[in-house]
Amino acid sequence: MFDIIDSHVHCGLQNVSWGWEGIRPLVKAAGIGGVALIPPVEDIYDRYHYHFTDTRAWQACRRRAHQYLLGLRDPDITIYRYFFVWNDFAWEELGPDFTAIKWHRHANEPEYHYDAPRCREFLEVVKARGLPILLEETLENTIFFLERLLPAGVPLVIPHLGALNGGYTALRRAGVWGHPQVYADTALASTWEMEDYVGHRGSERLLFGSDYPFGEPAHELAKVLNLRISESERKAVLGGNFRQLCCLEKSKV
Repeated sequence: MFDIIDSHVHCGLQNVSWGWEGIRPLVKAAGIGGVALIPPVEDIYDRYHYHFTDTRAWQACRRRAHQYLLGLRDPDITIYRYFFVWNDFAWEELGPDFTAIKWHRHANEPEYHYDAPRCREFLEVVKARGLPILLEETLENTIFFLERLLPAGVPLVIPHLGALNGGYTALRRAGVWGHPQVYADTALASTWEMEDYVGHRGSERLLFGSDYPFGEPAHELAKVLNLRISESERKAVLGGNFRQLCCLEKSKV
């Protein structure tokens, strides 16, 4: 039986109340068989202070956020986990049960130290382990990441079909969608953008995601189910592509 995978779900309990016990019934009701869980931004850094400086307390908060996801077990739903990287670039904590990397900031939030040696070290570990990166950044930094940082062969998934990376059309004008390592997810994107992307880039480069709690799993799934694409294309978007990008067997519970 084909399991639908929601590749973009935020889950955590420290500075927000997005626990698995509240997410699970929504996922079950939608008929989704697998979820990729991301620690909330609020548990990774202080997103409300542009000049935020990392501390040991925040590093401990990040470790707890990751440990919460690693500790989750479910008898019916397969759980996959993102490692959310910040400026300590803690590749030593990137254990085998992480399926992918989350890399995230908005324009008004603290900046990544892209020039730090540990940034390159982290990316080399990501490459060695064959992990994809889910990148949400400004348009300028998205292009910089693609051109200057992304190791060869590492898949880069842009969420929301680029809505928070500068916009779908701006990324297309910049040639980002044509990059051979770039993929996208459907979270909160419009039907038009999804169909246009599949028409130009093919179904094998698009992943279903809901962006819970900002999107409702059933509602976001319905948008994909109603796309004017073939059933084989729909299956690719709803889980096949995520399976191709990630070594799921090592993180299945």
